[in-house]
Amino acid sequence: MSSPSSRGGAAVGRLTDLAPIEAGAVMYLRLWSEGAKGRADAASDFDIALGANQGRAAMLTLDRLCSLCASYGRRPLIRHGLGCACLGADENCFAQMIAAASEGAREDAMMMASLIVRPDFAPALASLSEELGMALRRMTAAVPMPTTGHQTPSAVLH
Repeated sequence: MSSPSSRGGAAVGRLTDLAPIEAGAVMYLRLWSEGAKGRADAASDFDIALGANQGRAAMLTLDRLCSLCASYGRRPLIRHGLGCACLGADENCFAQMIAAASEGAREDAMMMASLIVRPDFAPALASLSEELGMALRRMTAAVPMPTTGHQTPSAVLH
């Protein structure tokens, strides 16, 4: 039997499987988690992509969001290393929460937030997810979606 913390680290895909906003969410979670150097790199990315004022605001949002996860998480978020191509289960939940919030799917974002933090902090996490998701959306607006030649999947996959 696996421990509860090991489930969150199980590889469920690859970063390349994600849309730009989702991949960005995972990469910035990983950078933030690396400490001061990673946070400085994230702040630099935000400044370059969004300008000084919006970049600072995005970094503050990332810091608040990740701090909330670290302080009030149901359990520690398990993440893969910064250079790892794998996507962990916890990272995927985090990425999907950010993406849903950025699309205005607040109920979905709230549901995923309640999987990550205590229920009393889920609304705050969902709100911060929307802020970060919008910043990532602005950053990736010029990034074309990868095409595989496949049709867009319907709600039922199998």
